[in-house]
Amino acid sequence: MEHGTQNSDPVVSNRTMEIVVAGLFALVALVVMADSIRVGNGWGSDGPKAGYFPFYVGLIMLVSSLATLAVNLWRHSGERTAFVEKHQLALVLQVLVPSVVFVILTAFLGIYLSAVLFIAFFMHWVGKYPLKTILPVSILVPAGLFVMFEIWFLVPLPKGPVETMFGF
Repeated sequence: MEHGTQNSDPVVSNRTMEIVVAGLFALVALVVMADSIRVGNGWGSDGPKAGYFPFYVGLIMLVSSLATLAVNLWRHSGERTAFVEKHQLALVLQVLVPSVVFVILTAFLGIYLSAVLFIAFFMHWVGKYPLKTILPVSILVPAGLFVMFEIWFLVPLPKGPVETMFGF
């Protein structure tokens, strides 16, 4: 137990996560190498072709991933160290799920209204702030971002039906 965490059942072990991540890195390496071959990974008359260096970076990634994968597949350690425990996963999901909902809402409501809802939700659910604090913060922060991006920097961000209704 570290830093006062509660004793909880492990959800996944370090070994399992190392196998999964090594496998994913191997796949990424294969994609990099395949695309490098597609654009040309050899040596041309004027020097290396566009895929020359990416191919070898992909090759190094692949060899490293396969070595990590092999070590973890053949390692039969009696100790099962937890990568994440149930209570830790719950804390991560407490932030991850609303963040995914925010991204999805942005496609339908625009970034500013989604940000109002996201900030208000977190302030209420996690922070337990009173409504008199939630309302000004959840409205003024996206309004400030609107001024900064849309007016000062002239960078348009995704807008939804509410912004369209107000002529933005």
